Amino acid sequence: MKKLLAAALTGAAMLATPAMAQADEGKIQFKLLGTYVMPDGEITSVNTDIVGLPAGTQTTASDNFVPTLAIEYFVSPEFSIETICCMTQHDVDAVSGLTGAELVSDGKLIPATFTAKYHLNAGDVKPYVGAGATYFWWVDAEPGADTIPLGVTRTTLSDEFGFVVQAGVDIALGDGGMGVALDAKRYFVGTTARWYAGDTLAIETEHDLDPWVLSAGVSYRF
Repeated sequence: MKKLLAAALTGAAMLATPAMAQADEGKIQFKLLGTYVMPDGEITSVNTDIVGLPAGTQTTASDNFVPTLAIEYFVSPEFSIETICCMTQHDVDAVSGLTGAELVSDGKLIPATFTAKYHLNAGDVKPYVGAGATYFWWVDAEPGADTIPLGVTRTTLSDEFGFVVQAGVDIALGDGGMGVALDAKRYFVGTTARWYAGDTLAIETEHDLDPWVLSAGVSYRF
């Protein structure tokens, strides 16, 4: 009987050990990341054009590298909810029709993003996948240098909802909560660009932004 009781206690201890280790990982994780943002910026339609854009005019948005803060809450060891905080800045240039012309200057964007993530438990290396929603909030945009001589006085980019998918990996560095993080996101969201001459809408175009967002940095979980 004593041997049976000892065996039962040993088995219970072995089962409890992983659970205790998971509990010790903490429910909150902060990540400080360097993030490379690669938007598309292609024109998908021209709604208004009183200027007379050259046939085949096409655009692209510039890439940008920014610091990013990610905050993550673990509902369970496998599931978490994450949000990010950053501001990224882009120009929009013509690549055909008006080749090389700067059309939008210093467009400042806050990509408010929330994702739900599923984590695979592979010891100190934990891959994950996720998906969620985003709201692209344009804080500011200025007329491009090559539009001002044409009489453009104001440029706007519309705020839009979209969705995002992601994949990445968290790598623990010891037992103190520190780690390394690698993350890739693909956004699916557009914007409407408008150029005004005084109060007159001169050009309105629809654009696919759909950026790839690649991040790497350090994490702390507690």
